[in-house]
Formats: sequence, structure tokens, C-alpha cells
Amino acid sequence: MAASRDRAYADLLVDECLGVQPGWQVIVAGSPLGRPLLEELTGGLARRGAYALLRLCFSGPVALQDLGWALEAPLDLLSQPAPLEVAALRTCDALVVVDAPENTRAVAALASERMQALLAAYRPALERVMSHELPWVGCQYPTPALAQDAGMSTAAFADFLYGACLRDWGAERERMRRHADRFEGAEEVRIVGAATDLRLGLAGRSMKVDAAGSNMPGGEFFGCPVEGTASGVITFSEFPATYAGRDFAGVRLRFEDGVVVDASAETNEEFLLETLDRDEGARRVGELGIGCNPGITRYMRNTLFDEKMDGTVHIALGNSYHDLGGTNVSSIHWDIVKDLRQGGRIELDGVTVQQDGAWLAS
Repeated sequence: MAASRDRAYADLLVDECLGVQPGWQVIVAGSPLGRPLLEELTGGLARRGAYALLRLCFSGPVALQDLGWALEAPLDLLSQPAPLEVAALRTCDALVVVDAPENTRAVAALASERMQALLAAYRPALERVMSHELPWVGCQYPTPALAQDAGMSTAAFADFLYGACLRDWGAERERMRRHADRFEGAEEVRIVGAATDLRLGLAGRSMKVDAAGSNMPGGEFFGCPVEGTASGVITFSEFPATYAGRDFAGVRLRFEDGVVVDASAETNEEFLLETLDRDEGARRVGELGIGCNPGITRYMRNTLFDEKMDGTVHIALGNSYHDLGGTNVSSIHWDIVKDLRQGGRIELDGVTVQQDGAWLAS
């Protein structure tokens, strides 16, 4: 059963998410616990006449570099990307990253200064990823660490993961497109919920539907709010946010003219403020996403899943997607999830389109 699901998972990633063609050079990055899926991916690429360029990270990738290396390398070396890696990222035809961690908090050992240097160094080489010029997909493989974070057995987590990923993505795309079109036709979105009242401009911006796209599981549509329009407060009181191997409970952000002017958190507030001060773009909204995956109904302590949860929204601080009209530039892109299923609503140009996580008829 596991082997057949891994084959189906790999086929989904190679064909629907990446659209691999003969002769493509595809970077396949992952860690040892993801070996069953990595082998299905490399075999699937071979059968399609494509090259599989395997990149193995023992401690998990940070900007596609091994964490163990990032912990030991001198700071000046972290600040200069490896020319061979830069060339690979700029010339490869596709990229797939399989997250299969032994410890989901391992990256917390990397000091903020070192993280900043590494992300800034590789950001130019990853521009093709952020602009969606390069076909890419990030996914997870079920490990005990991911299951433990979700409060589940490994077998139950595996069932959950495959259930959220192995879906009829054609039907999901059609359903989400109807909602995304309403956002594309709006001038402003207003998000109202617990200790939250936030407005974002949408005029002239398009929304991308993620249905077997750059994330797996898919199940969201997202866009880049107009720079300078974020105004109001958003409080992420329902679930702890996660970033860089850390948990942040009760994050509260207040925006004026598109910039975070006040921020607090019940835990790890100092690191939150350090992250917001990382560069000029870190205090701005790079993305607004709307979770729509009906297979994800509970908090997993796992942003890849949580941001797709039906009835939630998320904003990303930092870098925006230039192919969707965004212009914000930052070394970070941090998605933080807000639950709207109890007392929350979304308005478009003053009209409520979603109440308590349920869509209203147009």
C-alpha cells in the first residue's frame, strides 16, 4: 500500500506539478528519511527521459544547503553562494524538494545572523523560484517527527498526508477558480476576526490557484496585495506560527501604509522582531492566501498543511511573487495562518463573501 501511494505521489509531482519533459534536468533535493519517495522520483524522471540531479541533505535543507554545513561554515562563506549551486539553480529545468525531517526544530540551532546571511546569499539564485519562472514543487514525506508535531501516529499522519495530496486536482482547480475570480475583480479585501480587522488593496492584481502546483498538498489561491495598502491589525491567536524551527504564539501585527509599525508575540517575541528587521521588505505583506483544501480540517503545526486548511487565510511577510504583480523584495517569505471558522469573515469591496469559513453565494 505504501509503495503504491509513493508511486502515485511521485507521478503527481513529476507530471501535474512540474510537467516534466524529455531532456529536462531536474534537481531533486531531500533527506534520507524520504528515500522511498526520492527513489520513485528519480525512477519516474528516468522513465520520462529526464535527468535526476539528486541533492541529499542529512540535517534538512536551508536555502537548499545542508544545515550541518550552515552551522559550521564561516560567516563570510555563508554570505557567498557556491558558484556551482548558483549555476545549477539558474540553468536547471525544474526543482523538487522533499522535506522528510528527523527533527522539525533542528534549524533553530542556526543563529539569526547566520540564517540571514545564507538566505540573502542564495536569494538572487532562487529568483526563478520566487517568480515561478522555474517549475518547482515542495512537498513532505511522512516521518515520525512530522507526525509527532501533528499529534498523530506515523501511520495516521501518512494517511492524512496522502489524503490531502492524492486528490482530483482538476475538480479542485475549477472550484477554487470561481472564488479566486471574485478576488481578482475586487479593489479591496477586508479580513475580520478575533482581534483582527485588516484591509489590503487588490486592484489590478491576479490570484493564482494552487491545485497541483508549487506546493503539495495544494489547496489555496493566493496573490500579492498592492504595496502600501495594508492597514489595520491582524492577530494570529488560534494557532502558533512556526518559522526557523521556532513557535510563535499570539503574534499580533499592526500595519500602517503597508508596513508593520507594531508587532508582538506571547513567545519568541525577540526573534519575531529580529526577523521583521532583517531587511526593508520584511515588514511588508508579500502574499495573501486563502486556504481551500477540504482534506485539511485541523491544525498540524506544519505550515505546508496549515496554510491550505479550509476556512483559513494567511499572509506572508516578505518577498512577493513578481509574476503576480508583486514588487516587494526580501530574504524572507513567512506564511502565518489565521483561522476564520469561528466568527471570522472576508469582505470584498464591502460585501461579505465568506462567513465562519463558509463561502456565500455571489
